[in-house]
Amino acid sequence: MAPPSLSEVKTIVLVGRTGNGKSATENSLLGRKAFKSMSSSTRITSTCEMHTTTLLENGQNLAVIDTPGLFDCSAEPQFIRKEIAKCINMAKGGIHAILLVASIRTRISREEEEAGVSMLQAFFGPKIIDYMIVVFTGGDDLEDDETLDDYLGRNCDQHYKETLRMCGNRHVLFNNKTKDE
Repeated sequence: MAPPSLSEVKTIVLVGRTGNGKSATENSLLGRKAFKSMSSSTRITSTCEMHTTTLLENGQNLAVIDTPGLFDCSAEPQFIRKEIAKCINMAKGGIHAILLVASIRTRISREEEEAGVSMLQAFFGPKIIDYMIVVFTGGDDLEDDETLDDYLGRNCDQHYKETLRMCGNRHVLFNNKTKDE
């Protein structure tokens, strides 16, 4: 099998609860402000939206898809189905990663998390977990010498630990406020 061409688009979809920093994370990934992002307790993103960039290091094309708060218990099931279908349609070459965005500033209930992960598995199949990475936002709230692993060891609910285990313990901490490259 030939290696994939750099001109092929790699697609990343960000999911999570309203207010956890999906749009800010997407802007960080793209290296520019493409998605509307602001602190709010209400939904800013009302429908799936996609932006692309070419990564300068290797010329790889990257598509980033923003989703409304699909993990919110208040979202209507038909709305979720419509947005997931739209997301699949946008990802013409397939979805290469699902980033589950969680904030270290807020707690997500076991019910919200289980419903969200179950919903993703129902739409994309059980193997979707193999493509999932948990992104914790709010890295700027940790103490100077505190690592994400320190924080998770001290403050991680059991259901988060289970989700991390299911995802192969793939997780990363983002500080979307930094101006560094």
